[in-house]
Amino acid sequence: GSGKISDKILGELPFSLTGAQVEALKEIRADLASGERMLRLVQGDVGSGKTLVALLAMATMVEAGRQAAMMAPTEILAREHYERMLPLCEAARVKLALLTGRDKAAERKKTLAALEAGDIDIVVGTHALFQEAVAFKELGLAVVDEQHRFGVHQRLALGSKGDAVDVLVMTATPIPRTLAMSYYADLDVSTLDELPPGRTPIVTK
Repeated sequence: GSGKISDKILGELPFSLTGAQVEALKEIRADLASGERMLRLVQGDVGSGKTLVALLAMATMVEAGRQAAMMAPTEILAREHYERMLPLCEAARVKLALLTGRDKAAERKKTLAALEAGDIDIVVGTHALFQEAVAFKELGLAVVDEQHRFGVHQRLALGSKGDAVDVLVMTATPIPRTLAMSYYADLDVSTLDELPPGRTPIVTK
């Protein structure tokens, strides 16, 4: 990627990235630029900025002329990601779409056709993304949010929607399988170990 789209997104932000976000992006971009297929986990507490790291990674893929997809476990979360990303994508002239199981038939048909034609750069959605009807012109990066909520085959199904698709998984709660994967070197890990300044502490009850 040329950095052109990422820089526009960064220019729209009212804050700077944390050191951990900068480091994670450096690791992700090194993976994307290598000849190897990426399988990387970004882990960090709620509010540490995983979604923004994912968006900037997807922007890098769009700069390289390919598409990116982000899969969330629920429609509410997919919609939330879409709404947060939309103003940043519009400012950077990146075409963003939302695809869930509840889309109206006509709307869905239009989105699917645009994806296949390459008119959509980034698509955010639920497990509807890996259904057979969904075809990409050139998917380069698949991002899976809350990766522990999906089965191994579901994650692989999204990764197989293109040619040697790079895969980025994100979680605030790593599970034993994640630990085993990283231990046996099937999964690289980037950790967001600092919260943006001024964040109120998160209380889980």
